[in-house]
Amino acid sequence: MIRAVLALFIVLAAQTAQALPAPDALADPAQEARARALQKELRCLVCQGESLDESNASLAVDLRHLIRDRIRAGDSNAQIKDFLVSRYGDFILMNPPFESRTYALWLTPFVVLMLGAGIAIWVVIRARKSPPGDGTLTGAG
Repeated sequence: MIRAVLALFIVLAAQTAQALPAPDALADPAQEARARALQKELRCLVCQGESLDESNASLAVDLRHLIRDRIRAGDSNAQIKDFLVSRYGDFILMNPPFESRTYALWLTPFVVLMLGAGIAIWVVIRARKSPPGDGTLTGAG
């Protein structure tokens, strides 16, 4: 019973914490939703595996402020993205375009995967070609 009450308390506390608006949230709910959606499309340059919306890095906080300021100024999503790409490069986009200047971003994971698979195959082939032992265990006996 105590565990159930404790679990319920944790769930309610977590929902309350998520319901709090950001300190710099836009007054217009549509604009705030637009800012949040845009933040999910942009990568945190410090964390690299997280979007700006998820990251707590100081640079991510600054970029979230910048996005909201540019939305207040009337910039479109494309204008905001273009500004950030011109400043930080295509790497800031969670899904960068597939073009000649971003081939490295798209292809590096596949190259690393293929290299790893090649090394694994080489090790297995080499292990099979090595002469087998006599099948006895060495040690005390």
